[in-house]
Amino acid sequence: MKYARLTKEQFEELHKEFINFLASQTITATEWEEIKVDKPDVAEQELDVFSDLVWEGVLSKVEYLEHVSPQQIHLFNLNEENMHLIAIKIKNPIDLTTTDGFNWLRENLMDDDVEFSQARKDYTSDKNADKFKLIQQGSVITKGNLFSYFDKLIN
Repeated sequence: MKYARLTKEQFEELHKEFINFLASQTITATEWEEIKVDKPDVAEQELDVFSDLVWEGVLSKVEYLEHVSPQQIHLFNLNEENMHLIAIKIKNPIDLTTTDGFNWLRENLMDDDVEFSQARKDYTSDKNADKFKLIQQGSVITKGNLFSYFDKLIN
């Protein structure tokens, strides 16, 4: 398995897609029930293959990721050639994961306690694996509004 198995909730959400996936392998609903009982290892492999297919599709479309921690925000623009990072670091004990902390940041962007930095990094030979690693480390997929806002602010 290249990525991670989808959660039970994700499988339930993608129920129709999973049925189509099984059908593409000429596995009927009855056969799937038999496989789950008689060949659980084969069933596990099918779940893993489907999970990887879903992740590949999602990761190939991801353009923006955000990772917010108490003192830092990392905003990623995942373009074709590389990853563009805008990092915001707070030097005081304000928690950016709270509404109050984020509001403080909005009102104090030019404060001496707020540091901005940028970086670009080329992908490895597996662009989607690079994106997935950021998600595993706590980043979430976004539409990029925060990245665009800070990009305009500092550039």
